[in-house]
Amino acid sequence: MANLCPPLSAGEDTFELHSLQLELEAVEKQIQELLVRQTELRERRAALESSRVSIQRDTNTLTTSTPCASPPRSRAPWTRSSQVSFTPAPGHHGPWVQQQRKTRARPRPRTSPPPPPPVFEISTRNRFAPLRETERDAVIVGDSIVRYVRATLAKGKVHTHCFPGARVLDVSAQIPAILKDGESVGAIVLHAGVNDTKLRQTEVLKRDFSSLIETVRSMSPATRIIVSGPLPMYRRGHERLFRADGLHPSRVGAELLSDNISRTLRSI
Repeated sequence: MANLCPPLSAGEDTFELHSLQLELEAVEKQIQELLVRQTELRERRAALESSRVSIQRDTNTLTTSTPCASPPRSRAPWTRSSQVSFTPAPGHHGPWVQQQRKTRARPRPRTSPPPPPPVFEISTRNRFAPLRETERDAVIVGDSIVRYVRATLAKGKVHTHCFPGARVLDVSAQIPAILKDGESVGAIVLHAGVNDTKLRQTEVLKRDFSSLIETVRSMSPATRIIVSGPLPMYRRGHERLFRADGLHPSRVGAELLSDNISRTLRSI
């Protein structure tokens, strides 16, 4: 997700180049992980296709009709009929001649019951169920302090949303657009308040932070909430951590803040 911050002045090209280099290294690492995952999925697909062909071959073998050898029919013995008729001999008048008819008993046809259909035990377990159990992403939302924050996770991505000049309630108003319905966010880092401290209204700032946290909970109850900042004020001996204005972190300060947020996300 692209950052929503305006570009800085041309004098910070070196800092921007370093940030782009860090982001490029992270993208290359993700590409390597995706290539390894692609190889694993291809090997898994080949194994499943081979298993499916084997099952189909076994099914065809079992369902092919095999001619059954019927038992030989036994020739029924010739038997004398129980009916006897007497007819006069043709051509002359004489005594009666007994004429017998020979009949053959017809055997009853025998039908064998059809063989039972083959029974196959098919596993209904979804072998790809572990693929859905992926790591959830994290989100960083804040003012201009998080402009160059690039936190990382062991698995998953960290998206940074920067709103320069935003106060706590301004960040709260952006939460519904960030935590959209149906999107699963594992953790959200809230870094705001530096623009509220100028007003020196401590109780109001506490109330605004409570409202911000409740907004996140109402949008995504399962999301872990981490409050970061405001940063400590500029002091002597820490010049390398701040830019010339003494408010925004320098390149070194942004890297230090990124490392702190990354360690916190990985520990939860």
